[in-house]
Amino acid sequence: MTGETIGIGLAVLAGLVSLWAGAREARLQMRLSRYGLHAEGVVVDQEHEPADDCSTPVIEFTDRQGRPVRFRPVATGTGLALGTHVPVVYLSERPGSARVFTRKYRLSPTVGLFFGGMLFLGVAVGCVLTR
Repeated sequence: MTGETIGIGLAVLAGLVSLWAGAREARLQMRLSRYGLHAEGVVVDQEHEPADDCSTPVIEFTDRQGRPVRFRPVATGTGLALGTHVPVVYLSERPGSARVFTRKYRLSPTVGLFFGGMLFLGVAVGCVLTR
């Protein structure tokens, strides 16, 4: 097996995994839109990864049972300042599935995963066709 074949195989694998993750996120978004409970969240912390320039906000809200729930948005580098109030939607049986409920946050991860998946698959097809 040549290095090129391995590279094409890895590109196909990365593309398929990205498409699968995008489809999974899209299904969750649909369930949240149909059955999700709405709450108001607040940014209570900012997490910084040592090798990353962006910070990830930590959002807290109270579920219907009165329990505090914390989560991190799927999209990072979002520019949500400490103390910012944001609309949140979550599934009653899975409060940890919470997402920020704005157009930007609903589209960002799904579009990025699908675009990335298509890009990897496109590269793999291009490599096969130019062989």
